[in-house]
Amino acid sequence: MTTRWGCPDRPPHHPSSSRSFRLQAGYDGESIGNCPFSQRLFMILWLKGVIFNVTTVDLKRKPADLQNLAPGTNPPFMTFDGEVKTDVNKIEEFLEEKLAPPRYPKLGTQHPESNSAGNDVFAKFSAFIKNTKKDANEIYEKNLLKALKKLDDYLNSPLPDEIDAYSTEDVVVSGRKFLDGDELTLADCNLLPKLHIIKIVAKRYRDFEFPSEMTGIWRYLNNAYARDEFMNTCPADQEIERAYSDVAKRMK
Repeated sequence: MTTRWGCPDRPPHHPSSSRSFRLQAGYDGESIGNCPFSQRLFMILWLKGVIFNVTTVDLKRKPADLQNLAPGTNPPFMTFDGEVKTDVNKIEEFLEEKLAPPRYPKLGTQHPESNSAGNDVFAKFSAFIKNTKKDANEIYEKNLLKALKKLDDYLNSPLPDEIDAYSTEDVVVSGRKFLDGDELTLADCNLLPKLHIIKIVAKRYRDFEFPSEMTGIWRYLNNAYARDEFMNTCPADQEIERAYSDVAKRMK
């Protein structure tokens, strides 16, 4: 499935056909599949407001042009004015540098700590969901909770620009919407797709939910769910569950 996507009030300097983004298709071969790396880049393109041809690729029936463009490579990858790019981190760096102000918004963080917040959560989740031994489940769950608590603490800790040096009132809990403030950044594009996967998969296969007392994480997710840039790039919940159906095997 190919869709010409973009922001109509920001026409590109070149035809949109010279800029394309390919991401993994779902089980029906057309809808958005479960791939946090694809969603990460899709969110960046959406936030930048640049026009692209967005194509979902069915990995079970790879089109011939895919092999010609990027042989041996699975989505996501993109072509930008004739140049093929396949490394997710390098694509992110390229887009931030190439699609720069004043024409396009800057998406980098103001606080370096935001880039590493929650960086171990997905690894702890992967170990938790892949475990098949009941007697080991508790330790894996504790490790996941510890990583989530660290993220929650960061989200609830006020950033320097939330603290007024001349105010007589102390800001104890942050009220910001996202990792680095009230706007989505590259750090959110990286973390939010993974956090959403954890929420869906852990509930479906381990009956695990983010604790209600982790108010920072819940505030963060709810603010993300209110943004088109996140929700319209998300795969369906069923796609995420099916992607993990073999990974999350029944515990013995």
